[in-house]
Amino acid sequence: MQATPSPLIRFYKGESTDHNGRAIGDIWSLSHFWLEHSHDYIQWLFPIPEAGRFNGFAPLLDEEAREVFANDKSLKTNQQHSLDVMLTFFGLSREKLCIEALPELNMREHIWLKRGGHNHLRISRIIRSLHLCHQPELAAAFQRAMIEIGTSHGVVSEQSVAYWRAANQP
Repeated sequence: MQATPSPLIRFYKGESTDHNGRAIGDIWSLSHFWLEHSHDYIQWLFPIPEAGRFNGFAPLLDEEAREVFANDKSLKTNQQHSLDVMLTFFGLSREKLCIEALPELNMREHIWLKRGGHNHLRISRIIRSLHLCHQPELAAAFQRAMIEIGTSHGVVSEQSVAYWRAANQP
């Protein structure tokens, strides 16, 4: 008898919703304004083993879920789509493992290109989640791009960069 998939796996497969009744596709289609001002979706899109302080309702990435991600291409594909949603939000684009700034990215005004802020925590979470969900090359590509773009104009703090560098460690 096969065990029932976890809420996280069912959510990522599009078979159930998060704690607020949103399907993964619903979150993917939300506006940038909503993505910026809501703080309880990122834990579902990019799960990690540790609980976050903004969403106690989100499931944690346990060993069983990691194993399912390792062996299910559709989950990895959906997580890549989640990354693409966030990349667009950050003013970036991706072609396979090449991540770069979109022409409209304003280095002086974009929300994540500032010292501190919750988007830096989101970036750390995304790197760590991609790595733990068996997408280490994509995690490394995202990490490199964020560090390069974030530091190219001296706007991202060394503390944030240190967190980003450490995020892909087991």
